[in-house]
Amino acid sequence: MTELAIDILGWLGTAMLVIGYILVSSRKVHGQSMLYQMLNLLGSVLLGVNSYYYGAMPSVGINIMWVGIGAWAILQIFKSPHLTQSPT
Repeated sequence: MTELAIDILGWLGTAMLVIGYILVSSRKVHGQSMLYQMLNLLGSVLLGVNSYYYGAMPSVGINIMWVGIGAWAILQIFKSPHLTQSPT
């Protein structure tokens, strides 16, 4: 059962990262939007958990970096409320 849960988390994280990329690429959201940053942050956490479980340390490393970048970007959004506005 644990392996199934880990697999589900990994696929959910993958979906979140892909959805974020699609939203930015289609200009539905901008790169500094809270939605985009949260999809990246949470997606990277979930994919990192999956990677760690399976011993894929390079993937764990890159996901730790993505989490750090996402956390930094979210802090910047909170510091600069104008970044949360949609582009026109």
